[in-house]
Amino acid sequence: MTSTLEDKLVSGKIDTRIGSITLEKGLPAGAGDSKKLFDELDFQRACQTYLWALPIVSFAEWQHQHENVFGAKDGQLVIYDNYRDKLGILTANATTPYIMAFANLLRTGPLVIDFPAGPMAGGVGDFWQRSVTDMGETGPDRGQGAKYLLVGPGQKVTQTEGFQVVQMPMNNIMFGVRSLEPDPQKSKALIAKLAIYPFSEREKPSTAQLLSPAGKSWNQGQPRGLAYWERLNSILQVEPVEARDRMMMAMLIPLGIEKGKPFSPDNRQKELLQQGAEVGELMAMNFSFNKRFEGAKYRPDANWVYVLEMKDPNQEDENNTQLDQRTAWFYEAVTASKGMMSRVAGLGQAYLGSYHDQHGNWFDGAKTYKLRVPPNQPAKQFWSLTVYDTRTRCLIDNKQGIGDKSSRMPELEKNADGSVDLYVGPTAISGHEQNWIPSIPGRAWFAYFRLYAPTEAYLDSSWPLPNIELIEDAK
Repeated sequence: MTSTLEDKLVSGKIDTRIGSITLEKGLPAGAGDSKKLFDELDFQRACQTYLWALPIVSFAEWQHQHENVFGAKDGQLVIYDNYRDKLGILTANATTPYIMAFANLLRTGPLVIDFPAGPMAGGVGDFWQRSVTDMGETGPDRGQGAKYLLVGPGQKVTQTEGFQVVQMPMNNIMFGVRSLEPDPQKSKALIAKLAIYPFSEREKPSTAQLLSPAGKSWNQGQPRGLAYWERLNSILQVEPVEARDRMMMAMLIPLGIEKGKPFSPDNRQKELLQQGAEVGELMAMNFSFNKRFEGAKYRPDANWVYVLEMKDPNQEDENNTQLDQRTAWFYEAVTASKGMMSRVAGLGQAYLGSYHDQHGNWFDGAKTYKLRVPPNQPAKQFWSLTVYDTRTRCLIDNKQGIGDKSSRMPELEKNADGSVDLYVGPTAISGHEQNWIPSIPGRAWFAYFRLYAPTEAYLDSSWPLPNIELIEDAK
């Protein structure tokens, strides 16, 4: 018969997963047992708050990189239009250019985004990576362009005629957009029409230079170790606390992070925070690469999964915040919007991920794999296969600077039936060099299959996408 807790309390000792706890009169017997329990409590809190904080730390780090590596000011646009400059972005696509800006509305006041008409997709999010509004094809302007006015907490604007007013829930904002124009010159001209400026300068807005990473080494992924908590503390100090986050904020207090107070953890707290960051990241990694969500598979006949499991860009379900779903996504990716979750044929984007070969093994950079993309690909605009390094969750950093293959590449070889055979491996298979993505021996990788403006055959899962298969006799 299994003994009850009452029996154990009487016995004078309880064997737990953290070791034996000695009892005296039914209570922890001494300082050593008390410390063991407090250390475990605070370690668990560090792990859980690590998972909770992933989205806000990611954006805070990206803003830090913009300001300190690129020299960008509030609202200044940075363009990522080549492979090298995109290497610092979590699971970036390698096909379209990104244009990004961060701003602190406390410093700028209400901010105007002059969004041009044309084939662009983007929007504005807060630092919890919640989409506040889409812009462009899936936004209120429906691709016709508009002037969006971002108003921060506590800010007031009366003269709003001619503006799409967007009330921001946080002081720090992220603006991001992708040009979907396939012609490079037209795309460049479209991007040049974008403008961001304070509302107070609306009569004569200044023109800021469009910045580029210019090949600099950088990374917007969440920093590791104590730096993770330093970045978290810095952003929490300047943002309002929402009702949904008050319990997590309470968990941080014994770890040395409290709003309105300096972050100066003692040695015990530092050790627990570092341990929590390590185990927390392993938990996040497991969420991402071993998805356990019900209905995660695209189809039962292959191991492709929906990587964006959140059903709402605000990360809320009927009775809970989608903590696990946002952990899985924001560990390996950035931003979420209505367009990225579109279930309307011909609008938005779709994302499928693959982390294992046909045998259930991780993809090995020393081996060669093949994906046959079936004909009649369900994408109104284009599709792409992109490969990422599992350690960085960024584009694979091979010497060729090749991390994807897409239907926009005229050199892509196609089969007679319209299918396409793609290869990932350390060396190209003779005769298929145009369809090859180079991998790196000693490094694992995973893949995203993107569909831009997905059609009904994707939405109803009638279009098959087979496994990425290990080629045993690759030459």
